[in-house]
Amino acid sequence: MPVISVEKNLDLLTITIVAEFAAPLRRLWDAYTDPRQIERFWGPPTYPATFLRHDAITGGRSVYKMTSPEGEEYYGCWEWTLVQAPNAIEVADSFADAKGEPNTDLPTTRMAFAFEAVDSGSRLVTTSRFDSLEQLEQLLEMGMLEGTREAMSQIDAVLADLAAFATDRATEAQILSDTQVRVARIIRGPVEHVWRAHNDADLMKKWLLGPDGWKMPICEIAAKVGDSYRYEWANEAGGDRFGFTGKLLEAQAPYRAITTEAMIGMDFPATLNELTLTPVEHGTLLSLVITYANAEQRDTALATGMTDGMETSYARLEGILGSAAA
Repeated sequence: MPVISVEKNLDLLTITIVAEFAAPLRRLWDAYTDPRQIERFWGPPTYPATFLRHDAITGGRSVYKMTSPEGEEYYGCWEWTLVQAPNAIEVADSFADAKGEPNTDLPTTRMAFAFEAVDSGSRLVTTSRFDSLEQLEQLLEMGMLEGTREAMSQIDAVLADLAAFATDRATEAQILSDTQVRVARIIRGPVEHVWRAHNDADLMKKWLLGPDGWKMPICEIAAKVGDSYRYEWANEAGGDRFGFTGKLLEAQAPYRAITTEAMIGMDFPATLNELTLTPVEHGTLLSLVITYANAEQRDTALATGMTDGMETSYARLEGILGSAAA
């Protein structure tokens, strides 16, 4: 068991949990900032978590749900108030509704995570602070302490599973819900370079091409929130052509952008695309959460082989970034 001590301080209204892991500091840090990893241990084994948003930056947000054995879904959200990689994270953790909005009728826990290297690997000190003794007791009665112990007991297995999150893994799509898919891949290159590659038309025309044999004659960037974009591709052999258009709804360079996306000339509902770039040990974790109108549209998109096309593009992007760094 990684938990080595639990201390309740009723005067300071805190609960402090100390845990140690036989893994390097950066490996532990990445497990908390990568949504694919933290969702494997944030909830107890019987209430697994799914992270629908996870911004590992000061001022960012996370939205997650825990699913009961009966299929009931319980939502929570984080407001990230401090991120100092790889040593400190502070968040306000609240119960939430299905849209990720905090439930003000239930207590909010202010959590501080302190990461440090030790001789045996790494140590994590998690301090939870409450606004009143009543709030602390309410969460204890709800099983917070037992749930946290069970959740943290899963971290060792995640840390040991290096293969699942290796930098040489191809682009993967994970179904999050009936309407949402998360596409993820680690790009070898710094966050700032990956962001630029998504916002520089000349660069995009070099890598965002999908399978070989295509070109991108139109690449109109949305320079600021509210602007529209338009991307079109054409088969170099002639004939086939397709494209997408949409609007930039939110941007926080170089970490996050939200856009709509509709296929030109088709009567399909527009999707909502949430791009998040997270620094990890060997580059940048690119996470794209796509929200469809319904499960049928989701499955139709996945059946097109879009993940394979994205992998070809991301591999091409890595080559460009590697050449620039050489």
